[in-house]
Amino acid sequence: MKDIKDIIMKNIIRALAVVLLVVIASGPTLAKKWTTVRIGTEGAYPPFNYFDANKNLVGFDIDIAKALCERMKVKCVFVAQDWDGIIPALLAKKYDAIIASMSITEERKKKVDFTDKYYNTPARFATCGKKPADASPAGMKGLTIGAQSSTTHATYLEDVYKDSKIKLYGTQDEANLDLKNGRLDAVLADSIVLLEWMKGAGKGCEFFGPEIKDEKYFGKGAGIAVRKEDKDLKAMFNKALAEILKDGTYEKINKKYFPFSIY
Repeated sequence: MKDIKDIIMKNIIRALAVVLLVVIASGPTLAKKWTTVRIGTEGAYPPFNYFDANKNLVGFDIDIAKALCERMKVKCVFVAQDWDGIIPALLAKKYDAIIASMSITEERKKKVDFTDKYYNTPARFATCGKKPADASPAGMKGLTIGAQSSTTHATYLEDVYKDSKIKLYGTQDEANLDLKNGRLDAVLADSIVLLEWMKGAGKGCEFFGPEIKDEKYFGKGAGIAVRKEDKDLKAMFNKALAEILKDGTYEKINKKYFPFSIY
């Protein structure tokens, strides 16, 4: 009986030893060493991300991304991606993170993870012609309102402004162009994006109605999206973000684009 127990115990010890060796051997492959981070962005959302005259990606999002990558001591590689496919492309590993003014919402969190916010600005309505009676659903009943598709603004309009005709566009520029040309009564978009447009092509257009900050639709700000399994990358971004907020780097980038804080 003793011999049988000894044999069983030896077998158990051998099995545990094998398991331990497997864990030790697999350990280094579990923790990825990030030396290059591919960043997906839209490139059609000024002043946050867009292409300049030399076809280079520029804007607030791009400068923030570069500052974060510098702190993380990784190489940044930017990948332009149409907005409506930006999350699927992240999940398909076309890139490792999205830095494209993406609002942190509960619906998106079902698919991806987000870092802490890196800015927060309200939504606003804009018009280029006769203003509606007011910005309420009743005041805009029967009117045609535009927004960029697959955005929080589009979802908000479809849920709240059910008695209006909602027209969606591939880019914000397309929606703005139709507003300027009288094919829309109003657009709903980020207030900073609309303000930038009104300085140029949208001159003569104006805001109406109050700022819209409904957290159910717009969350608590824009964050960096990563795949759920890349928790180490999320932690790296959050640490770098805290550092640039603390040492004035964020403030310097903010002042380059806006005369007020958007954090």
